Amino acid sequence: MKAVEISSFGLPDVLRLVDRPAPVAGVGEVCIRVTASGINRPDVLQRAGHYPAPAGASDLPGLEVAGTIVSGDAEAMKAAGFQLGDRICALVAGGGYAELCVAPVGQCLPVPAGWSDVEAASLPETLFTVWSNVVDRGRLQAGETLLVQGGSSGIGVMAIQLAKALGATVIATAGSDEKCAACLALGADYAINYKTHDFQAEALRLTQGRGVDVVLDMVAGAYVAKEVQCLADDGRLVIIAVQGGVQSEINAGLVLRKRLTITGSTLRARPEAFKAAIAAACRRVVWPLLEARRIKAVIHSVFAPADAAKAHALMESNQHVGKIVLKWDAA
Repeated sequence: MKAVEISSFGLPDVLRLVDRPAPVAGVGEVCIRVTASGINRPDVLQRAGHYPAPAGASDLPGLEVAGTIVSGDAEAMKAAGFQLGDRICALVAGGGYAELCVAPVGQCLPVPAGWSDVEAASLPETLFTVWSNVVDRGRLQAGETLLVQGGSSGIGVMAIQLAKALGATVIATAGSDEKCAACLALGADYAINYKTHDFQAEALRLTQGRGVDVVLDMVAGAYVAKEVQCLADDGRLVIIAVQGGVQSEINAGLVLRKRLTITGSTLRARPEAFKAAIAAACRRVVWPLLEARRIKAVIHSVFAPADAAKAHALMESNQHVGKIVLKWDAA
């Protein structure tokens, strides 16, 4: 099979389109003929040598795919309601940048009715991450307010749409007026250009001083202190990335007085059972929203696998709104 591998750690041009042996599905797994592979920030970190694949996972980058089941564990497929030839999308721990990819059956979901494979490939990593952190860890409820940092990112556009579908008010931050406009078009109630406005002051102003109930933070670093300041009583701060650094200094007194929760998580190394539970919840709650187009795919660019380096360079430029996807010849 053709695959995009990391030839050495470094800049985007270390990505190479190569021939690799085809993977073989094991117990509880399916093999997918991939038509589209989603690109995510962890892929960039892995390429740079900062985010190694978990033990036992493929060394190839790629955490989400869409395509067709070509082989697999027949009993596991039957139990999950799948069969050979079904179009599915899947979350994987690695190996997504390839023509063939193995995935645990529990982490597979049908391509939503009316969706293309390119659109479906943009779902698993972002949706599983948002569900796990906003709904499960952040405990966002209808009527509450969510602050999404990086609202125009792949994670951000999913968080905006899912939170709105669940009945929350959404404040998004982005780095330009154009990106703020894109967040508003996706349903955000308010958008803050963090380069021209202080998001802490704006979040407090927009909530009449009350603060927000949940913050989804991909930045960390100095942002954490400001987020603690703009959380409401019993607010929850959920950190999912540390693009702004790992060190933070906060007012611990506010954490006590406002009964705040500061938490965080990563998804890639979690057990298959944990990810399967997220898949089941998303299929039950989110799939009807996807098929009704209440939550839409936001695809910024589609690249051929041979141009994976260009795709990574685009992600690192932060000029995109939504998802970047690789499309294989079979798509």
